[in-house]
Parts: sequence; structure tokens; C-alpha cells
Amino acid sequence: MDSKNLKEVLDKYGKYVVQQAKSNLTKDKDKYGGNKGGGALYNSIEYKLDREPSFFLLDFLMEDYAPFVDKGVRGKTSTYPETASAMSKFQYGSGTGKKGGLTNAIYNPSTKTGWLKKKKFQWKDKKTGKFMSYESMGFLIARSIYNKGLKANLFFTKPFEKGLERLGDDLFEAFTLDIENAIILGQKK
Repeated sequence: MDSKNLKEVLDKYGKYVVQQAKSNLTKDKDKYGGNKGGGALYNSIEYKLDREPSFFLLDFLMEDYAPFVDKGVRGKTSTYPETASAMSKFQYGSGTGKKGGLTNAIYNPSTKTGWLKKKKFQWKDKKTGKFMSYESMGFLIARSIYNKGLKANLFFTKPFEKGLERLGDDLFEAFTLDIENAIILGQKK
């Protein structure tokens, strides 16, 4: 049976989720003033639709850290309400992660790379008026994130679920059309 209509509906759903997820990232300003749109996560979001003999397989692909941005991460001492309501299973201080991973992602003193260096900003020390080192800033930011966690933004979850609400009716209609077309083609033979 030709499943042209089903494929069109699933393609439309995949495009919708990708477009809305990317849009959500560009709207979400992180707490340090940066914009998440146009970065590695934004550029990695895509979908892949495969047709197998008896089913379709729809995969959404993105950076490995996307679930942490979407669902948030609970902190060691407190958690954002958005992260708690998203029922995040991720938590700092669980002992399962790589030691120094968060700190090195913010600023790695041995390679002099990381998020801070990429964003090119520095705070001033209130007492001295001098700029703080990237290493000191990296430690302060990493400690804050470790204790408070990351706020869930559901950039992917919201469009995925909203699209699913409409998908059921669309799939039923497409499947019906594909069956009708198969019956008509079968009668013409």
C-alpha cells in the first residue's frame, strides 16, 4: 500500500516540531544576557523520517545535552519551580556525572576555553574595580548552577506535545485516504 498521505502528515509534524523548538530557543534569553538561538543546540535540531515495510520511524535529533536544557537540572541545595514541575530526572550532586564537567564547560583553565571565553564578558570586582579572571568567574557561575540547578524551558517538549494533540486526527484522515487509494487502485487492476 502506498502511504503517501501518512508520510506527508508525519513530515508536516516533524517540520512543525523542529521549527517551534528552534523558535523557542531564540525567544529564551539565558540569565547572562545571551541568546540560545544560532548556537550548537539550535543548529543541531532536525528530524528524520524513515519508511520501513510495515511502519514509519520518526526521530528527532539534537545535541546530547538537549534534555538538560529542555527538562532542566535540579540543584544540590534548591530547584527552580519550572524544573520541579517538568519532573526532571537530572540532578547535580548525584555522583553519576564527570567530575569538573560543569566547571570546565563554563571555563577550562588548562585549555583557556569554555562558555565564558566564547561570550567574552567579565564581571568587575566590587571592592577593587578590576575585572575578575575567567577562572574566578567560572568557579562562581559553576557553583551557583551546581547549587540552584538549571531552569527547565521545555523548548522541545511543548511543541512535541502540542503537535501530538493535532496529529491523531490528521493521521486517521491520512490513513483513511491511503486505504481508499489502495482500494481504488486495486479495483482498476
